Amino acid sequence: MANPAYPVCIIADVASSSSPDPHDLLVLLSVARTGRFTTAGSTLGLNHTTVARRIAALERDLGGRVLSRTIGGWELTELGGRALLAAEGVEAALGLLDAGGPESRLSGVVRMSATDGFSAFIAAPAIARLQRTHPLLRVELITATRRALQHRSGLDIEVVVGTPSAHRAETIPLGHYTLGMFATRAYLDLHGEPRSVEELVTHPLVYFIDSMLQVDDLDAPRRLVPGMRDSLSSTNVFVHVEATRAGAGIGFLPCFMAERHDDLLRLLPELIEERLPYWMVVRPDSLAQPAVAAVVEALREQTTSMSGALLGGASATA
Repeated sequence: MANPAYPVCIIADVASSSSPDPHDLLVLLSVARTGRFTTAGSTLGLNHTTVARRIAALERDLGGRVLSRTIGGWELTELGGRALLAAEGVEAALGLLDAGGPESRLSGVVRMSATDGFSAFIAAPAIARLQRTHPLLRVELITATRRALQHRSGLDIEVVVGTPSAHRAETIPLGHYTLGMFATRAYLDLHGEPRSVEELVTHPLVYFIDSMLQVDDLDAPRRLVPGMRDSLSSTNVFVHVEATRAGAGIGFLPCFMAERHDDLLRLLPELIEERLPYWMVVRPDSLAQPAVAAVVEALREQTTSMSGALLGGASATA
């Protein structure tokens, strides 16, 4: 038999809760977007303690937890997700006050991660161009070569190599880029220029540290020329380029980075070439933000405009 007091308790709990403070909802909105109290506080001009106090007040008003801690930061609970909808409504209402005026430009912080090369040659110029129109827009760019995160609290946008497997996120294809084997003329004069894959195997490889490589799609050298021994390995593609230019060996490099340097020559392009896709992963709640949507579009436009360079000289003419 059902306990008749149970619905009474529920009614009492709801009745005891009060309407949330709109300021507290906006604090929750910032924490949801950044994943961290400190980053949210920096965005809002508040200290960590004040952010925590605002969230605690919101939870008292709503009668439950709105955030839960994860490895990557703070994520919304089911109640927090409902509160977020209200917070976005508050933000939209405030935005109407400035609509059409000079202060209606994009503002706030967009946090993203991308590979080293993409960050430097695609993201940086795309964001700089966007900020010329929207000077109040801030972008925090974290460089990392890894798979798409399953818990992306604190990140609005990820750019990854290879088709991502991501839950509760929008995946957007950006384009392709090509990797090839490169060396300097000085290195080739000293060690000989390989004319076949068999001869290429006798040279040392400059590339990622195999044991630390997190992206399966980037294992091409071990698959195409498995006999090449590692020379200078690094987690940073700029180190690959500069080590190759210094004569440490033959580098397996992104063509759009290597072909910027006249001292690097591409080797065996008809035999050794790997074409890989760039993808964007964006949280749906982030994509609903005008600032994030603008950065996403800027990245798409910049990637498209650089498609020829990304594919490399040999690939672009193929």
